Amino acid sequence: MSRTEKKKAYISVGRKIALYVVLTVFLVALSVAIVSHFINASRIDNYFKGLSLDTARNFRTFVDADFLQDVKAVVTTDEYQALRVKAEEEENEDLIEEYLRDKGLWEDYVKNREVLHEYLENMTDVKYLYVVVWGDKDARYDMYLMDDYENPLYYSCGYYEEREESFLGMEATSEVAPTISNGDWGWLCSSFVPVHSESGILVCQVGCDVGMDEIMVERRQNLLYILLVAIVAAALISVGGMLLIRKTISRPLSMITAEMKKFAPSKSRDYTESGVMNLNIHSHDEMEDIHNEIRSMQIRILEYLKDITAITKEKEQAENDIQVKEQEIGKISKEAYRDSLTSVGSKVAYAKKVSEINEEILHGEANFAVVMVDVNRLKYINDKFGHTAGDDYLRGCCRIVCQVYKHSPVYRIGGDEFVAILIGEDYEKRKERMQELRTAFETSYNRNERDPWHRYSAAFGMAEHAFDDITFDLVFKRADKAMYEEKKRFKEEHGIPISER
Repeated sequence: MSRTEKKKAYISVGRKIALYVVLTVFLVALSVAIVSHFINASRIDNYFKGLSLDTARNFRTFVDADFLQDVKAVVTTDEYQALRVKAEEEENEDLIEEYLRDKGLWEDYVKNREVLHEYLENMTDVKYLYVVVWGDKDARYDMYLMDDYENPLYYSCGYYEEREESFLGMEATSEVAPTISNGDWGWLCSSFVPVHSESGILVCQVGCDVGMDEIMVERRQNLLYILLVAIVAAALISVGGMLLIRKTISRPLSMITAEMKKFAPSKSRDYTESGVMNLNIHSHDEMEDIHNEIRSMQIRILEYLKDITAITKEKEQAENDIQVKEQEIGKISKEAYRDSLTSVGSKVAYAKKVSEINEEILHGEANFAVVMVDVNRLKYINDKFGHTAGDDYLRGCCRIVCQVYKHSPVYRIGGDEFVAILIGEDYEKRKERMQELRTAFETSYNRNERDPWHRYSAAFGMAEHAFDDITFDLVFKRADKAMYEEKKRFKEEHGIPISER
């Protein structure tokens, strides 16, 4: 892929987040709108289903089941059906009236029909109320037994009408659950309840249809309004979200990226000349943390480069310090009583010096202090990075001791143990020197950017000669005890595992 193609394929984090936010907001808004619509629609449907079923149940209490059973027996005959067809063709209701009069049913039929009509007139939401005889579940036609005044008698009494598709395969021996359908009569919520004679015979069913045409129109309009409001709200929230993302993410990231490209350490190691990041980002969030961490990393890089130069200078200075130590050791150096690794006094030279001090103590001329030094983590350095690194580490620790105690002899008495016998100015300023030693080792150990074998660390303890100390060894033991207390504190403070001690 060419550089131009890569550039075209690049999409910033801010844009990705903005796109995700916009899609999420619109999806949530539309989902809420649709769910809200269906919840409301379900509540309305349940209301109309309850109205339809309750109306059918209530009206059933007004009908005369035994009379309707007599009417059913008459209108289902072939004679009546032939007469009804003729009345329908001639549009003559009188034929039906005369027939029912002859059968002695007319007057009661008129009374029952009047009750149905008045009941229907009082129910504003009910569109149709009627009495019908259902066939079995396989039937495709059902017969009207009684209807309101809007329909002529030849359609209201004994007329067979094709069953609605939504009711095919049903039986009406018990209540038919309210059903909402859209057919030739528009949107209707229909319920049917059975009517039984006093002897318990199923005679017919009371049907109730509640008109829902206006409700369905309002429902569609309401859905459109909800969707429109959801889209507008989602658009406003998305715009606000994108502005917030631009302010808190996109813009700070772009600024940080641009400043990172400017970073190039100069020879002077000056922060400004090297392009160290210094933006005005105080957002109190991750953007500020990222900026501060990158700035700190750039500063550490410059400091590391400075330390490389400083280490070289330290080695040169150490060589000069060692030369001074050689002069101070005097006869010991001339007699080759010098440690081959660190160039300080050897164990043999130390034994000779102890013997001299014991003579001074015996004659009451001793005035000194002992600093016991034990190097930390030498075994870890040797095991992890090799003995060459370990030797370098020992020499570095020794240099720090020699730099602090410039006027006193220093001896290596063991693999990782050193002793400084403080005299002269070092003895007079022994407390200040101890603090200098502590600061020097802590500063070196805390330079995390350096290699482990250049992060020098040691435990140390000091003891002064007292008037009742009759040998050097008594002073040494107190210094050694103080050193071990210091070593324990270092391990606990820094959580050094056993494997690194």
